[in-house]
Amino acid sequence: MKNLRNRFERFCYRNRNKGIPNLMLYLCLGSAIVYLFSLFSQNYILYSVLCFDRELILQGQIWRLITYPLTYGFGSLNLIVVGISLLCYYSLGRAMENLWGTCRFNLYYFTGILMMDVYCMIFGGRADVYYLNLSLFLGYATLYPNAHFLLLYIIPVKAWIFALLDLLLVVYGLIVYPFPSNLFSVISLANYFLFFGKDIINVFPISWRANASRLFRRKKKKTAGPAKTIPFPSAGSYAASTASVKAPYNHRCTVCGRTDISDPELEFRYCSRCNGYYCYCEDHIGNHAHIQ
Repeated sequence: MKNLRNRFERFCYRNRNKGIPNLMLYLCLGSAIVYLFSLFSQNYILYSVLCFDRELILQGQIWRLITYPLTYGFGSLNLIVVGISLLCYYSLGRAMENLWGTCRFNLYYFTGILMMDVYCMIFGGRADVYYLNLSLFLGYATLYPNAHFLLLYIIPVKAWIFALLDLLLVVYGLIVYPFPSNLFSVISLANYFLFFGKDIINVFPISWRANASRLFRRKKKKTAGPAKTIPFPSAGSYAASTASVKAPYNHRCTVCGRTDISDPELEFRYCSRCNGYYCYCEDHIGNHAHIQ
């Protein structure tokens, strides 16, 4: 699994600029056009053609599998809220695309669409654009946990706090709602869990992770045995032995602990935004919480 993830990272890096550039711009502009047309015409014809409908898809209208993300804001009468939301989602997607590259971001978003399509085609129901956009927010909060958002457009709150609340709501729905409705939020966020994996812990502050590691760290058990006599070398032999000792590695990733000795195929970089001399592998140089 680890090798598969490394191969995927290299594939995305080699094909960084392939795909649909500035994907969120087209999605947000399309959503705005559909919303304004439906709002002013009051007939929702355009929405009815693009929305997800399982029965019509089975009848041959397969374009609905990929066009329903353009139906954001349907049923809302607050034009200002919809406009600000679309602008926010564009900013989040643009930031992720700049960091990841066009290829990886396209795969991330389209994987969310695919997972939601599969669930709704099997269990029924309508695909919800809300969870697609939520996967964008969770991805951004994992990459930039210390970024600030304005609650009620006034109170600044860090992104990791909102991300934790959203994840708690997903867990709550998984427990409370009956099967298979409880799986909808999990399946619709499958792209987030697949692409980030164990890096989801970056949502938690560094102090929390440090305290948790101390709490669950197991002490090594001392094994009883005969006492060993260790001869103290002479000055000449000690100097000779230390001169011949080589460092176990040159670079070590601060996040995963891999070194240039254990994984010689990896590339290592040092982060200029961290407060100190911290090294990261190619998998975490653009995906880690900056140490201040």
